[in-house]
Parts: sequence; structure tokens; C-alpha cells
Amino acid sequence: MTTIDLAGLMDILDIEELDTALFRGAILMPENAHVFGGQVLAQALVAAIRTVPASRRVHSMHAYFLRAGDHRQPIIYEAEAIRDGGSFTTRRVVARQHGKAIFFSSMSFKEQEQGLEHQLEMPEVVAPEQLESDIDYWNRVSPETGNRFSRKLTAIDSRSLNRRHPGDLEPREPVQGQWFKTNGAIDPDSSMHEVLVAFYSDMSLLGTALRAHPVDFQTGGLQVASLDHSIWFHGPVRADDWLYYHMDSPRSSNATGLNRGSIYSRAGSLVASVSQEGLMRLKTPKPE
Repeated sequence: MTTIDLAGLMDILDIEELDTALFRGAILMPENAHVFGGQVLAQALVAAIRTVPASRRVHSMHAYFLRAGDHRQPIIYEAEAIRDGGSFTTRRVVARQHGKAIFFSSMSFKEQEQGLEHQLEMPEVVAPEQLESDIDYWNRVSPETGNRFSRKLTAIDSRSLNRRHPGDLEPREPVQGQWFKTNGAIDPDSSMHEVLVAFYSDMSLLGTALRAHPVDFQTGGLQVASLDHSIWFHGPVRADDWLYYHMDSPRSSNATGLNRGSIYSRAGSLVASVSQEGLMRLKTPKPE
């Protein structure tokens, strides 16, 4: 099984500049049937970063997934300068394939500054050193079919606290948690820390709402897809040190599920917040 280490992932996310504010991104794991939404989030963020002064870092990103990506075709990213203000820089990025928009995002950048601060405390959870890695877990319980994507992505070490085991459809509280970090060091000053957190933020969030129902991603007739995704960075973040991702789903209705995430540093600082609405359409079989 071909795996993707940190150098390989960074190479995929290091999109090619074709012209001013125009970029081309390669596909992560093109042998998979679908393009991973986190890849598009991360590459779009890289496209915007390339047009913004290095002193300004992303603090918010709001995106919509419009069409399923074609895993056989590179993605073209068009970055547009919406505003370059005294405090904030705003960019819009549209991702296209076959001449059609598959994704668009607005992003805001600013310099770090001191101000009033408060946060909700990080939940008390088991330390990552006491948990089995997700790759080891899937290789142990389902080496042939279980979660091929996570098993191939050796670039990131993730460790789940309350897994839903294969075939377990027992409804439970729609809450889950994961520790994650890159398998390798990154330049402390690099904006790739935010890019990689954005990438990972889409990894497990959608499945949180499914936990409340007797279904999973393998359930026949269930159509699941990310519809939108927002992430706020509250301050400096290190993707190469342990981060705890706490996820919950307050509501599912109208064939959609709302998922929220809080990302904490190992020291308990809330470094990023995430929200996403996902499609959860259960198709009923047509009568014969």
C-alpha cells in the first residue's frame, strides 16, 4: 500500500503558480474515488496566502463545497484580492475543474495583536501517549478494507478517544475527540501550520452527526457529503505538536447535520474553532 508521508503531503499542498493569482493543485491519492475536501480547503488557503503579506496570518476561512471533485484532474485555483486594508486583508478563492466551480471560499488575514481574552476550558481527556494510533488501529482490526484513506496518510499521527468500531451502528452521543499532529517538524514561522490544521479539520468532523443514528459511511442508500466549512484561528498554532480536536453535533434535520469542533493545544489553549454542515440524505429504496 502506497503511503503519503509529511514531505509528500507538503508537496501536494505546495500548489503550482501558473500566472498572477492563478494556481494548479495536484490530487492527493488520485486512486481514491473522491477528492478529499480537506485537500481543497488547504490548497485554497495556500493560494490565498501566496497573495498576502507574510506578516498577516489567516484568522478566518468560510467555504462552500459546490460539486464533487474529479480525482483524475488537477484543480485550478483563482485568488481574488477583495480588500487590502490597514488591519485586514480579504481574499476570495474559487476552485475549478472542467470549467466549473467546485468550491469557493472567503478568507480574512490580519497581524497578531494583544487584546481582551477568554476561552472555554479544554475537556479533560486521556493523553495521546496512552492511545493507540488510528493507523495502527485500522491495520489491526480491518487491514483489507478499513479506512484506507487514514491508513495511507502517514503524514499525520491521529489518535481517537472514542472510536465507533466497524459494524457498530448503536446510536450514541454525537461527540468525539482526537489528538493529532504531523509526523515531522515544520518551520515554526511557516504558515503551513494553519494550512495543515485546515486540512485535518475536515478529516472526521462530518461523521460526528452520524454517531447519533444507526448508520455509518458504509450504510447502503446513505448519501453523505460536506456542504460548507468554516474555521477560525484564534492565535498561533503548531501543527507539529499535539492538538486535541473536540467535536460535537448539536442538531441534524432537513437531511443535514451540523458539526462543531474546538481545537486545543497540548497546554489547553483554544487555538481554532470549526463548524461544518454535512448532507445526510438517506434514500429510500424504490418499490419494485
